[in-house]
Amino acid sequence: MEQTLETPDVRGPAEAAAEPRLLASEVIERLRDMIVQGELAPGTKLNERVLCERLRHSRTPVREAIKYLASEGLVELVPNRGAIVTPITAVAVREMFVVMGALEGLAGELACANASDADIAEIRALHYQMLVHHARGELAEYFRYNQQIHLRLVECTGNVTLANTYRALNGHVRRARYMANLSRERWDAAVAEHEEILNALMRRDSVKLQALLRNHLGNKMVVVMEALSKQSTEIM
Repeated sequence: MEQTLETPDVRGPAEAAAEPRLLASEVIERLRDMIVQGELAPGTKLNERVLCERLRHSRTPVREAIKYLASEGLVELVPNRGAIVTPITAVAVREMFVVMGALEGLAGELACANASDADIAEIRALHYQMLVHHARGELAEYFRYNQQIHLRLVECTGNVTLANTYRALNGHVRRARYMANLSRERWDAAVAEHEEILNALMRRDSVKLQALLRNHLGNKMVVVMEALSKQSTEIM
């Protein structure tokens, strides 16, 4: 059943007025976070008026943000119905994770050969920042550093085509990756896997790193598929 975004703003007038207006780029980032973190569920119809109130911005940047996120695959523009949060299906998740696993495996191989010592040091620093948020149980903050790690790993391969392809597909996969960490057991396991990934990168062990990255994505896919199956059962 299609949901509609009609959640009222529960803040008082003074509190709302005290909040700064978001920049156009921040509107995109905030709306993306609302979708990725499940605040806007799959299938939700995006009401521009309500979004303008929640994001404290005019309709034009909100509309542009919706179009931008449609290019990332997070929003679906439906003729005569407006925009909805793109539904997540088991078939789409399986296909995307298979491709992402191949891309990250290739990235691991190329990064071991082409990453500079400074690149690896930066990824290591991001990893330790990510661990801080894991220890605090701050999933949203953890996830931002997690995504930066995966993106920096791809960027330091020196292959622009690979990096651009990865960015384009990652927009589709981002929600599913976030869903996988909603299980604390899986979240803890993912952190342990990241420790191994970092160690393999620091050793420049391309064979090990390829396998770890593919398995990392594969494990996430299993958790997401189980979650989708459970949701389907509950709806029935």
